[in-house]
Amino acid sequence: MGNLAFRSFLALALTFFTGCSPDSAAEVEVCGTYGGVNKFWETGARLDDYGVNAIFVGSYGINQELVDRAHDEGARVFSEFATLNGGRYVEQHPEAWPIDAKGEKSPKADWFMGVCPTEPNFRAYRMKALRELLRKYEVDGVWMDYVHWHAQFESPEPILPETCFCDHCLSAFKAAAGVDVPDGGSTAEKASWILSNCENIWRDWRCSVVTSWARDMKEIIRQERPGALLGIFHCPWDDDDFGGARRKILGLDFVQLAQVVDVFSPMVYHGRMGKNPEWVREYVAWFCSKLNIEAGRYPKVWPIVQASDEPVKVSAEDFENVLRWGVSSKATGVMMFTVHAIAANPAKMETMKRVYREWVGR
Repeated sequence: MGNLAFRSFLALALTFFTGCSPDSAAEVEVCGTYGGVNKFWETGARLDDYGVNAIFVGSYGINQELVDRAHDEGARVFSEFATLNGGRYVEQHPEAWPIDAKGEKSPKADWFMGVCPTEPNFRAYRMKALRELLRKYEVDGVWMDYVHWHAQFESPEPILPETCFCDHCLSAFKAAAGVDVPDGGSTAEKASWILSNCENIWRDWRCSVVTSWARDMKEIIRQERPGALLGIFHCPWDDDDFGGARRKILGLDFVQLAQVVDVFSPMVYHGRMGKNPEWVREYVAWFCSKLNIEAGRYPKVWPIVQASDEPVKVSAEDFENVLRWGVSSKATGVMMFTVHAIAANPAKMETMKRVYREWVGR
């Protein structure tokens, strides 16, 4: 048998006998769930019986009983931490409402409402909540969510406004970048001047603001719970998608964030993004290459894949594929959105159990 034919045979054999693609990670350190794990427990299941060794739960859903039970069943507990969202907050504190390039309050982006990242009272409010969480519960890490300037990316047609041109942002930009934005004139005129005369500097500064949130949160974790991880749920776009909007509009510079964040969790929801399941593997490969991810070193990559049937049905077969492709390339962990969707579907429960138990000890 020739070399090429032998390699093809070996690849097919690996797929047949192991049930996984040959580019799956050699080590899978995190077999996780995301969301309300109580729905999983209500089925009578245990985390360790299903190979689950990590749960990711919103900070609002964490209590001591949940932490104790998860740890007893061999799972680490990671808290999702809503970072730059806050519809209720901006309604009560209009000074934190993001201002668009027309000088107007940027409208709610479908279901999401962001907050101005430079508004000092909001930042203090969030950091205080983080300290309280870490002091109260023995969590193994915190995952930032909604970490971007006001916009919405979780759909095939994202909403991408230009923000924020409030007084806080204009003052902070001038001080940090040393740019002499002309005094006087309307907010719209100042925004137009910035985008016409120093757009690249503006984009760089906006990325630095998002990274500063991660840096401050990492420092609080170091102070309050040394050894806990800082992760980030983030937009799964490459450098060119939507005209480079991930960096230009959302303010996400992956290379910059990699100096701070311990684990990246790209939100590779293929159905919600209007993609096919294979896109998960393609994106994970691109992302790991982009950041030159190395085995055994931080930052690590633990994607979150789609299990929910909204807005399109995800079959048990597709769910298995995206789980496996989630740990392709150099990724070493995976979780699904959401565990509630798994608990409601016996076929997906069995799929998760089979795949995760296969990976236990690898």
